[in-house]
Amino acid sequence: MADPTVRIEGRLICRDRAQADRIAEFLVEHVRLTRAESACLSFEVTRDPADALVFVVSETFVDAAGFAAHKARMVGTVWAEISEGATRDYVVTGLAPADG
Repeated sequence: MADPTVRIEGRLICRDRAQADRIAEFLVEHVRLTRAESACLSFEVTRDPADALVFVVSETFVDAAGFAAHKARMVGTVWAEISEGATRDYVVTGLAPADG
């Protein structure tokens, strides 16, 4: 049986320092809310010490449905607003093409 786990690894690249600082300001709450999701197995977002505009992202969800629920929860949130326009340079594993 295939592993149903969905993993996201990569970088969130901010448009400018103002966006990066706003994301950093809200990050603790975003991490707390995501880790509280029942499908979240792990969730780490840290600022890259070599580039203040970059956050290193590592997320793991139990399955595609759990990841979809995470994405649905994000709609209309402060996090969605402040991270809009940032480049999401991610590699996602564990999703079928129709699940992405």
